[in-house]
Amino acid sequence: MKEMDNCNGVLFKTRETVDKSINLVVKDDDGKQKYQVDEIRDRVILGDAFKVLKKIDDAVFDMVFIDPPYFLQLPNKKLRRWSVKTVVEGVNEAWDKFSSFLEYDKFIQMLLTEVKRVMKPAATIWVIATYHSIFRIGKIMQDLGYWILNDLVWVKTNPMPNWLGVRFTNATEHLIWAVKDKKSKKYTFNKEYAKAFGIGKVGANVWVLPICWGDERLKDSNGKKLHSTQKPVELLKRVILTSTKKGDLVLDPVAGSGTTGWVAHTLERNFVMIEINPKYVKGIEERFKQPFKMTDSPYPSKTLIDKYMNLKEF
Repeated sequence: MKEMDNCNGVLFKTRETVDKSINLVVKDDDGKQKYQVDEIRDRVILGDAFKVLKKIDDAVFDMVFIDPPYFLQLPNKKLRRWSVKTVVEGVNEAWDKFSSFLEYDKFIQMLLTEVKRVMKPAATIWVIATYHSIFRIGKIMQDLGYWILNDLVWVKTNPMPNWLGVRFTNATEHLIWAVKDKKSKKYTFNKEYAKAFGIGKVGANVWVLPICWGDERLKDSNGKKLHSTQKPVELLKRVILTSTKKGDLVLDPVAGSGTTGWVAHTLERNFVMIEINPKYVKGIEERFKQPFKMTDSPYPSKTLIDKYMNLKEF
């Protein structure tokens, strides 16, 4: 372990070496009736989230992060960049396809209902999405009784351009941060980190950082990106540091490439991840074989944020 302090004097530790004691994957099966917390802590469960969650007791988790399908409704055709004629690699996986808004809404409602049950009374939940679905998700959350604390805007410093030039470049994603209901009290909020990560002196609800790219992007055996919507480590670092304490138990029920668990483990939190795709679970296993190391300071720096946003004062 190495103790580090960020630019605001907030201390935390990061794990710098591979933890070889982790037996990471638990394969769910229909014969399993119940999961005790001790047998799934710091594990990724290979299985259907709806089936797995039903096997977990009530009020277990301190924080939940959900990166659900966005239901992008992309046309079934190749999009080529006009200048170089190369194909744009969008989101075309089966898990993002739904027959209708009704089917998508049902999926989100079922997931949020089961997740709410396994949250502790003071737990918080984060849900991230684009304009395609964030408004639908917000309505469903409110209908289920969740109480929204904030929405955060992730401004991407390197968004995918709008190659056809027919609309604004979509350079943002939105995160909803909420508690189980209006009566929820004593939830964790680490305001020092909020001030360090947000723009302006007050730590506004705007995070400026790049999308996942370069060496951070996980690749499959063919050298292609493992997951089309892999979230950057910096994003999950901010989520976890602002809303959890050391030793808290974090749930990600649709884990994808496993960023939530990897960051949680690095920052001395515990995690449970659920993922149905064996290819992604294999990628998570390989990821956890790498050293757990993380920078202590916000990225990009305040100077770069000011330059990007052209802001001097908030």
